[in-house]
Amino acid sequence: MRSSWLRMLPPLALLMVAGAFLHSRTGPERIPPYRQLSAFPLQAGEWLGTDVPISEDVLESLGKGDFLQRHYTRGESDPPLDLFLAFFPSQVAGNTVHSPQHCLPGWGWSPVEHGLLRLSRPTGGTLTVNRYLVERAGNRDLVLYWYQSCGRVIASEYWAKFYLMINLIRLNRSDGGFVRIVTPVIPNEALSGAQQRAVAFADKIVPQLDAYIPD
Repeated sequence: MRSSWLRMLPPLALLMVAGAFLHSRTGPERIPPYRQLSAFPLQAGEWLGTDVPISEDVLESLGKGDFLQRHYTRGESDPPLDLFLAFFPSQVAGNTVHSPQHCLPGWGWSPVEHGLLRLSRPTGGTLTVNRYLVERAGNRDLVLYWYQSCGRVIASEYWAKFYLMINLIRLNRSDGGFVRIVTPVIPNEALSGAQQRAVAFADKIVPQLDAYIPD
């Protein structure tokens, strides 16, 4: 409990500073140009996607933003992947995606493992994302997710809020996005197999995200 509060101190302190700053700021927030998520490619390498409708109650809970839920398959025998993308042109009104660590337990999924994973950047280097293993009724899912704004990929929900305030102060921007990839760990499959599948898919979509979640 104490460590959770300590993690929250940096963003909370910055929220107070940013609140005072924004109270005195005049002029509209700057929203960069971006493409609608509905135009995100249906094909990612060998995977082909099918849009999945998002229910009205989920859309209402998410608030004002642009959202995409899509089911990707690669052959008949290969396990599928589910992709969820969210982009909020403005987050000053509190519109943001909550961490799957909060949402998935509410849907009956129990956490098994949580850690960090490094993915390759298309321009070189790496980006750090969350790797989350959950279980429900004997079924296991592997989840990769991260937050993204102004060209920065962030694993931590708390640091995402911190950088949100930094972007508001420096750039007069509060836009940001969220990326989640889910794949099942099928019976008799090693966890490493599900991870390789999710990482290979992430490698295909990461280079395309900047057009929809702008730098």
